[in-house]
Amino acid sequence: MSDEPLLEFREVMRRLRAECPWKAGQTHRSLVRYLVEELHETVDAIETGTPGDLAEELGDLLLQVYFHAAIAEESGTFTLDDVAAGIVAKMRRRNPHVFGDAGAQTSAAEVNELWEQVKATEKSRDDVTDGIAPTLPALLYADKVVDRLGRAGRPAEPGGHGAGDGLGDRLLALVVEAHDAGVDPEQELRDAVRRLLRG
Repeated sequence: MSDEPLLEFREVMRRLRAECPWKAGQTHRSLVRYLVEELHETVDAIETGTPGDLAEELGDLLLQVYFHAAIAEESGTFTLDDVAAGIVAKMRRRNPHVFGDAGAQTSAAEVNELWEQVKATEKSRDDVTDGIAPTLPALLYADKVVDRLGRAGRPAEPGGHGAGDGLGDRLLALVVEAHDAGVDPEQELRDAVRRLLRG
């Protein structure tokens, strides 16, 4: 076992890309399904598993990061070091209360607001949905859109603009209610389904 397992892992991935026919044939696009699967397995380990389960699933998720970096390195687009340097720079920019001159924040809400302000400046958003992946689970997507609308001074009004009282409008109203209460609707629904299955 190496004293520097992250560096060893990078070399393992390079060798697998060179010597394993299946791994050599993968692309960023072909790996999407595995990235999604590993993400959901990690969520499940957090919610229902043991610390060991979580450590294993985080390893599988880390594999996806290293796999994509190895593919990119071969084509000369970016390296694993570029990925790490990019996220270090982003964390420094988006946490000026820790790394800059913004001063200590007094609450998590203030820190979150500062994060959103810095992020909005970086992204130069032209639309409230800029930077929100439309492939997110529907409740999570709705919650993020509701949050962005509120930040833009356009509070969400389910059923407005001539929309009826359909199921979608009622679901959206529940997302707005959850958002206003500071509750994650996606998490709440998963917990409710788990209770249902336990009977």
